[in-house]
Amino acid sequence: MAEELSGRVAVVTGGAGGLGRASVERLLEDGVRVVIADLDRDLGKSLADEYGPDVRFRQTDVAVAGQAEELVAFAVAEFGGLHLMVNNAGIPGAMHQGLLDEDFADFQHVLGVNLFGVMTGTRAAARHMAEHGGGAIVNVSSIGGVQAGSGVLTYRASKAAVVHFSKCAAIDLAPYGIRVNCIAPGGIPTHFLATATASASADADDADEATRAIRARMAAIQPLQRLGTPRDVAEAVAYLGGDRSPHVTGTVLTVDGGTTAGLKPPPATA
Repeated sequence: MAEELSGRVAVVTGGAGGLGRASVERLLEDGVRVVIADLDRDLGKSLADEYGPDVRFRQTDVAVAGQAEELVAFAVAEFGGLHLMVNNAGIPGAMHQGLLDEDFADFQHVLGVNLFGVMTGTRAAARHMAEHGGGAIVNVSSIGGVQAGSGVLTYRASKAAVVHFSKCAAIDLAPYGIRVNCIAPGGIPTHFLATATASASADADDADEATRAIRARMAAIQPLQRLGTPRDVAEAVAYLGGDRSPHVTGTVLTVDGGTTAGLKPPPATA
């Protein structure tokens, strides 16, 4: 449905790369005016210049109290409103073998970005939307927050909290015409996995090899033998943020090739 969001205003946190950048590009196709929020000032400004007059950039650290409110105020000042908030910014945290090896050194940072940033971003957007006819909020979690597993435990816990918070917020904000939904991507090649493996190894070649091995293992157990892309997640953002989902709130949409439905059985042996 082309340009179903035409004329609306969106904010995408973590919008300068990966899933966020794909979401920005998808929303622009629908005629949305977009504010890219990201820590990377140079890349964010470059993208805003490249995408043209319907895009602005705001350097934002979602883990810092008050910056979500400033971001929403910026969007309203630049474009006159806010109809869609995409809380996408997130970090993987350090990768450890398991709980016994975990030092929780990055706990506050991971929770600050992945959970606090989503909560304050939701609140800031909702405060504006509640007084202006409602809107849509899309929070990006992960299949790591839906399905249990080992390793990156702080990351998994933060993403599970995003799922539960989104459902609670959906109930709380429904009387104001604000829909809150959650996307749980999985098996999407982005910088996330490479960042996590690099943090666990001082050797770049070892980190690259670990990244390839993990991706291959993820692909092997995915029922739908298709490589997911950031665009797949961006399409989910457009759906949950637009007019095709007016009766959808408090839900978690997995974009994972069927991984959370059940693992692919191993091939039969003779």
